[in-house]
Amino acid sequence: MRLFWNITLGGVAEGMIFASVALGLVLIFRATNVINFAQGAMAMLTTFIAFSVFGKGVGYWPAFVVALACGLFLGGLVQLVLIRPVQNKPPLNAVIVTFGLLILLEGLAGAVWGNSNRGFPAAFSQSGLVIGHTAIAFSHFDIFIVVAVLVLVVLVAALFRFTTLGLRMRAAAFAPEAARLLGVKVSWLLTLGWSFAAVAGALAGLLVAPTSVFSPTFMDLILVYAFTAAVIGGLDSPVGAVIGGLVTGLALAYVGGYLGGALEPIGALVMLIVVLMIRPEGLFARPTARRV
Repeated sequence: MRLFWNITLGGVAEGMIFASVALGLVLIFRATNVINFAQGAMAMLTTFIAFSVFGKGVGYWPAFVVALACGLFLGGLVQLVLIRPVQNKPPLNAVIVTFGLLILLEGLAGAVWGNSNRGFPAAFSQSGLVIGHTAIAFSHFDIFIVVAVLVLVVLVAALFRFTTLGLRMRAAAFAPEAARLLGVKVSWLLTLGWSFAAVAGALAGLLVAPTSVFSPTFMDLILVYAFTAAVIGGLDSPVGAVIGGLVTGLALAYVGGYLGGALEPIGALVMLIVVLMIRPEGLFARPTARRV
């Protein structure tokens, strides 16, 4: 029974990380109908920047803020320079651009920081908590992961529900032509959406790095699992991204805990196939009407 609860708690922490990356994927897809396959590489780059800042003797939290700020800037820059020129072209063009950006950023990180594995500091202790006389596989850092992602989710929900900016972003995403007629600067809001999504990715990179092998490719597998989570929840549903992240994290934790970690990618593939067969639009997305 203790093994089950330890696996479950670990799955919750991993699931929240997947949810953070999936939320970024959903924000970009809602705005531009593009899957950003460079989301993980962008998060990796901002994490390496934080690593360099931390290495200069700056504290953890200033480096943390620098990484988020770099994510905000990088997301906007990518949208302006790479995505906007292909925005009105076939969607496959933008997908190819994001794949190219993925390769470019990982190559750049390898050239600047090297491809060797290294450690990344954690904000809090990674030792398991002790409740009474029982040690559990859930640390102070795992609590920080859950709280940080929940805060991100609340901020995103508040932005879209209670602010004028969020209302305009929703209008730009769902009815861009009508929004333009009402004076909304759609292009600027799309750039802002990419910036916010990159911040979510930067946060995920900072949360993943202390718990994994830190290298230029450390976010690749996380992106695969986050994409699975986004598809399960629905690519146009922020709530679905969070729930899909938790479902994916728990499912992979059970597969890895009881069957072996080598089977986790296969478990993700099976979940993806099952959801696409039963409900292709995702569990929490609204089915779209099609004319025939």
